[in-house]
Amino acid sequence: MASRPLIKSTQSIENDSDSDGELENSIAALATVMSDVSRVKILCALMDGRAWTATELSVVADIASSTTSAHLSRLLKEGFIVCVAQGRHRYYRLSGPETAELIEMLMGVSWKQVKQFESKTPIALRKARTCYDHLAGEIAVDIYEFMLINKWIDIEGQNLTVQGKREFEQLGIILDEKITRKKCCACLDWSERKYHLGGYAGAALFTYFERKGWVSRVNGFREVLVSSHGEQAFKALFNIEV
Repeated sequence: MASRPLIKSTQSIENDSDSDGELENSIAALATVMSDVSRVKILCALMDGRAWTATELSVVADIASSTTSAHLSRLLKEGFIVCVAQGRHRYYRLSGPETAELIEMLMGVSWKQVKQFESKTPIALRKARTCYDHLAGEIAVDIYEFMLINKWIDIEGQNLTVQGKREFEQLGIILDEKITRKKCCACLDWSERKYHLGGYAGAALFTYFERKGWVSRVNGFREVLVSSHGEQAFKALFNIEV
């Protein structure tokens, strides 16, 4: 099922003669969707980058199946998620990286309202977790800092430098220059309050870590485990202690 953009582009609105207040109404509609705790729990669960069944989401949100169905319909309508059919089964996932970036940013803003947030954040999630399709947490922040210091990325974290592209290629990570997704971005880490690498480059790097067996996802959770081989590799490649 195709989703519509969360918010119409500015150019689209400017070209619409009946668009007075449309952007503001769209933002208000998104805020309404996010105002329900159960829907937020569903979206946070989907931040692991996987597709979930309605039954699995009803468990994580601790609500009845009928209520889950209603929430999923609302999230589908507003473009937060998409439905993927596999045979007789239906799975739900976030509509794309832009949605994940929005949720991650809201997490960061929300945690600023909570005192002593460090003591309330699960240690495992602080160490390493998924942020949709890329790595987040302490390890990801340290990797970003290494890349910044060693000029793999520009000062704003919006582009890989010539040096960065060369380093990626030496690892065997070849980035498709024609892809329309944002090539690279500084994604604010909600638990560390610093940046980690997002965008296409961040996703490609995380995929590389998984393929090498350095990290593995915990099924059904955002937690990411680092293998002993991964600890050695991160030390050698990024000079960080895991």
